[in-house]
Amino acid sequence: MRLGIISDTHDLLRPQVFEVFREVDLILHAGDIGSPDLLTELEAIAPVRAVFGNTDGFDVRQVVPEVVEEEIEGFKFVIVHGHQFGSPTPEAINAAYPDAEIIIFGHTHRPLLTIVDEVVTVMNPGGAGARRFGLPASVGIMELEPGIPPRARLVPITDLDDD
Repeated sequence: MRLGIISDTHDLLRPQVFEVFREVDLILHAGDIGSPDLLTELEAIAPVRAVFGNTDGFDVRQVVPEVVEEEIEGFKFVIVHGHQFGSPTPEAINAAYPDAEIIIFGHTHRPLLTIVDEVVTVMNPGGAGARRFGLPASVGIMELEPGIPPRARLVPITDLDDD
């Protein structure tokens, strides 16, 4: 199974996302979506699991939860925006969800792919919407096969000098 992982769109769905996510089976959105219409646009690519972030309004909070805990291809996932942790770290989220095998979060707009506690894969795909901190906009791709550790990568979708 191939997952497209995205966060912090803030109502900006860049056309590059459609190319990078072209062959994904499922999209995970880690919050700060912007408008529920953005989720509908993503659903044109693949089914979407999403959580709301701190900037999402009532319209988004009506249609998605704050946290998703779900098994996907035999892996225990947690999807959370991360604002609940102030400045979220992989270790803090892992401590709050110790049974998770894969943690997806956003909020910081800083791409991150790491291992915590020797076996927990943690990804922040970075911000896919408006650029911050001089970083390119980015998303993530993760491939899952039962019995094999997840394979994941971060994918820049803009250059450093793009808006």
